[in-house]
Amino acid sequence: MTRPEPDAGRETLDWARFGTATRKLAESIADDGYHPDLILAIARGGLFVAGALGYALSVKNIYVMNVEYYTGVDERLPLPVVLPPVPDLVDLESASILVADDVADTGHTLALVHELCKGKVADVRAAVLYEKPRSVISSRYVWERTDRWIAFPWSSDPPVVGSGAADGASGPA
Repeated sequence: MTRPEPDAGRETLDWARFGTATRKLAESIADDGYHPDLILAIARGGLFVAGALGYALSVKNIYVMNVEYYTGVDERLPLPVVLPPVPDLVDLESASILVADDVADTGHTLALVHELCKGKVADVRAAVLYEKPRSVISSRYVWERTDRWIAFPWSSDPPVVGSGAADGASGPA
């Protein structure tokens, strides 16, 4: 399989670089002396980041929060929306939480999650692979900063649903 030519307008992250990126991100968190009690993954892109950080930082408690904001390439809702179920943050007032996401683009998603955690936990910090200069929130831990659109390995290819490959179609009989 040949690799597509890099697009000057895009930052491309493949699976191999993802492994390197999450390891470097975990090292920066550990070097800072931060030991989160749990990792809060922002679905969907943050699930991959949270899983990798969980293993690297030896954190088994991973919660998931689904926030809808992007509807397409550089298309988004007016404001991010938290979708149910919302994680129950009861009895976590002494907990340190690491919020994991793939990118802080506008930063509105991370700002919303930070606001939801505020006053309910002892400490909340964000870790992202990429942060853009326009982000309204500064993440504590960032692997790279860019102003380009990012092609992630988990979302670069179109879904297989309806393509014939996964819906039982096997071609002409």
